[in-house]
Amino acid sequence: MALEMREICERCEVSLTPDGPASICSYECTFCPACTEATAAACPNCGGELVPRPRRRS
Repeated sequence: MALEMREICERCEVSLTPDGPASICSYECTFCPACTEATAAACPNCGGELVPRPRRRS
C-alpha cells in the first residue's frame, strides 16, 4: 500500500508538492516544514512523531 501524498498542510493549509519537503506521522497526517517545527515534530492530531515524508521519483 502506497503512502497518500496529501497536497496541503493539515495545520495551515499551505500547498505541498509531492517532491517537496513535508512531514508525516504514522497515520499519514501531513504538515509543512514550518508547522512541523512549530509543533516540535509532534503530530497535533495523534501525538505521534513527525518524520520527513519520502519523495517519489517522477
